[in-house]
Amino acid sequence: MIFKLKPLILLAAFFISFNSLWSQEEKLFKDSLDGAFDLSKWLIDLNGFIPIVSPITEPAVGYGAILAGVYFIPKEKSNNKEFKMPDIVGGGGGYTQNGTWFVGAGYAGFWKDDHIRYRGILGYGDINLKYYGTGDGFLSKDPADFSISSFFFLQQALFRIKNSGFLFGARYIFGKTTVTFFEESKLPEVNPLDFDLVNSALGFISEYDNLNNILSPTKGFRTHLSYVQAFEFLGSDRNNSRLNFFTLAYLPINKRWASGFRVESMLASDNTPFYLLPYVNLRGVPALRYQGEFT
Repeated sequence: MIFKLKPLILLAAFFISFNSLWSQEEKLFKDSLDGAFDLSKWLIDLNGFIPIVSPITEPAVGYGAILAGVYFIPKEKSNNKEFKMPDIVGGGGGYTQNGTWFVGAGYAGFWKDDHIRYRGILGYGDINLKYYGTGDGFLSKDPADFSISSFFFLQQALFRIKNSGFLFGARYIFGKTTVTFFEESKLPEVNPLDFDLVNSALGFISEYDNLNNILSPTKGFRTHLSYVQAFEFLGSDRNNSRLNFFTLAYLPINKRWASGFRVESMLASDNTPFYLLPYVNLRGVPALRYQGEFT
């Protein structure tokens, strides 16, 4: 997790504020599992700003780094001193060795005692990737280099059913995307209309979430099912849709170790832009390497 940062990264920004607090509340800065330096408990139980320096290791864009800042907005505690998840606001950007760069900002709100979860994101990226096609054609062995420039906007709200772990809600997604292939040859698999496209979509979401920690969970499950439909009447250049399902499971092994598991599947309609088609999303596998209408 990005919240488990090495002390050297944060030393300059936090030394003064932590100097007096450390001796009194040393346990706040220790991870409950491995005893390592960890700021997440201090930031959640109290409040504060944290600068983030995080490496990028995605094979599709090469090595790089993210520079960002996150601020935790605390909630007033009730009479029983029950913990309330703070709202989170942040912004930043990143750059990688193949020239990819992006900037963005977001807000995550946990309102009405976590009965409403809001998320808003605004961003722009200029990303250089390779297109491998969707089958065993020539592109799978000789991928085409392309650049995708995209403006992205998201609004999402989930509503909890009473005090259960079930949440239902909706999202709106807007994207303005321009694609440039570096090769002059035409690609029969790619619809030319994908090169300059507006996508404006509504989505419906259902979730079950009983994780013990939303930032760095060690126990519990989160199951997600969503359907996103782009409509021409909302401003999209054409209709298309995607169905997404995933389950995350965290099982503690002992006081120091926890295991994590993920199952994910996605289905896309025939007229979905090539860069939005499902692909195998695993660490170490380049993005878009294995694509199809179903994964």
